[in-house]
Amino acid sequence: MTQRTDLRNLAIVAHVDHGKTTLVDAMLRQTGSFRANEDVAERVMDSGDLEREKGITILAKNTSVKYGAVTLNIVDTPGHADFGGEVERALTMVDGVVLLVDAAEGPLPQTRFVLRKALARRLPVVLVINKVDRPDARLAAVVDEVYELFLDIDATDDQIDFPIVYASAKDGWASMEEGVAGENLTPLLDLLVSYLPSPAYEEGHPLQAWVTNLDSSPYVGRLALCRLMNGTLTRGQSVGLSRVDGSVQRVKLNEMYLTEALERVPAPPAGPGDLVAIAGGEDMLIGETLIDIDDPRPMPVIKVDEPALSMTIGINTSPLAGKEGEKLTARMVKNRLDSELVGNMSLRVLPTDRPDAWEVQARGELQLAILVEQMRREGFELTVGKPQVVTQDIDGELHEPVERVVIDVPEEHLGAITQLLASRKGSMENMVNHGTGWVRLDYLVPARGLIGFRTEFLTETRGTGVLNQSFEGMRPWFGDLRTRRTGSLVADRKGPVTAYALIQLQERAKMLVAPTQPTYTGMIVGENSRGDDMDVNVCREKQLTNHRAAAADQTVKLTPPTCCRSSRLSSSSPTTRRSRSRRRAFGYARPNSTRSNGPGSPRNARPTGWPKPTPDPSQRGIVVASPAPIESDPPATVSSASTAPSLAISTAELVAVTRSRDPRKSTWKLSRVHPSGS
Repeated sequence: MTQRTDLRNLAIVAHVDHGKTTLVDAMLRQTGSFRANEDVAERVMDSGDLEREKGITILAKNTSVKYGAVTLNIVDTPGHADFGGEVERALTMVDGVVLLVDAAEGPLPQTRFVLRKALARRLPVVLVINKVDRPDARLAAVVDEVYELFLDIDATDDQIDFPIVYASAKDGWASMEEGVAGENLTPLLDLLVSYLPSPAYEEGHPLQAWVTNLDSSPYVGRLALCRLMNGTLTRGQSVGLSRVDGSVQRVKLNEMYLTEALERVPAPPAGPGDLVAIAGGEDMLIGETLIDIDDPRPMPVIKVDEPALSMTIGINTSPLAGKEGEKLTARMVKNRLDSELVGNMSLRVLPTDRPDAWEVQARGELQLAILVEQMRREGFELTVGKPQVVTQDIDGELHEPVERVVIDVPEEHLGAITQLLASRKGSMENMVNHGTGWVRLDYLVPARGLIGFRTEFLTETRGTGVLNQSFEGMRPWFGDLRTRRTGSLVADRKGPVTAYALIQLQERAKMLVAPTQPTYTGMIVGENSRGDDMDVNVCREKQLTNHRAAAADQTVKLTPPTCCRSSRLSSSSPTTRRSRSRRRAFGYARPNSTRSNGPGSPRNARPTGWPKPTPDPSQRGIVVASPAPIESDPPATVSSASTAPSLAISTAELVAVTRSRDPRKSTWKLSRVHPSGS
């Protein structure tokens, strides 16, 4: 094998918030990538709006710096476990990794995940202990924990013999000695050049260029980021494209770019080891290979771990649909989901029994939330179901995903947290007390037991606890879990929320709505302190009379609305997020809810002759049935779909079912309700 000595390809991997992007910033500045008077933003690699707002890296991006006669191609990777697919894809582009570990926190779940993937590809590792200037830094203990982590994942003797660098990425210095502050990053850069291997290739080998990422340009269209394994590429060259299905088609490279700092520049002929962006194949996909047509030798298709959670996403079918967003149709939603699949390897989009809803599978809650938030900002109105775990049948036994959870909490909250995790069938793997008043807990918990857990965790720890999790593997089904102990307050009528009604309700529930906010029948407006649901009137107004009241001018403070932890449906629009009851969305109220005082509150029952739906714990998502106009009006029926029980109404209008207020009568009244709710 021939070595290319003027190039190094490396990825920076770590747990979230351990300083990867900050280190890349310092390397760019100290290698002269920016002008002296250039105004450069902090964390310049996080270019997305959500990345800057949330302070995390979502997409893996590459840059390059020039250090002497060597070019360093650096790939900045996400640190959150939900974006592990980006890390797996990025590792196919590099020949070594820089593993960052916080000097105080030590290795965490994502550290284990990325290290396992790097060692599986037999990539050399350079350990960087970052944030050594923290007052609570424990350098020797963290280094020992990293060695233990290598042993836990069965690293070889050669892999365990790694160099260690002590650094402060924020201050821009590195040192090879513990406790000695450096002046700049020169020790780290020297080590990367001397320790990491240079790209290797075979002389005379036919072309092999692996498509590892996709991007787009407003001028040339889709760009495919390729790692050249063998051969050369030039602009205007005709090559073969080996597809995922094994077929080969001819493509012409219209443009080719190299990355210099943050800019893409036209590339000269590229050789083995180069990371180039090419334009010419509008339908290229990640994992495909550019090959020599006369001697095709494609690379294997890139594979990542399977998704662990799923969620139903469809068009907005609430009575307030179409008032805030611009993209409302099922075709627009489906096209957007299909475009997300092009560059996101860890997502899956599956059809459901309804043409206007799809099951989206992903790694975790954050990845699904990011997708919904991006679509909301683009003008979509959506109906979103509750996340559910993706199960697998292994050797005839049902298995579910399990997460490794690492928690840091003050000692006084230890009992409350262990009780919460015990109710979710979590098993403790390790507990360490560092003697600083904080305890670290290592748990294995079913993924479905962690849905909605973070809110309760922050409440129990008064916002002081730190929770980190990552996918561990598939385990046999743990049985039934009851993770939600509270019910919901459900609006029983349409109208604006009044402050007078909230004053009466906030004493016994957490409200999710604010005064003047529009509501509709079946919308969830609060979280009940008890386990059942309750219909309430949040539109109730104070009756005006000529009588003077003693407390007429009394000031009452309203508690600000909180986030929703409901397991019901969620409607997302560009400006508002709302939740609604499952069965209210299907045309009737929940059978186990209680009735509130106030005129017009419907009883929660079904008319005679309606079959009772049988919920299945394994069913995923909820899809709201939308009315379809036809000529005749047959009776409404309830059908059980594979995704969830849904109400099939074959009329142009919804049917409202109410019961007489007189408990001695059992008469039913069926009235037509316009889709707007009036």
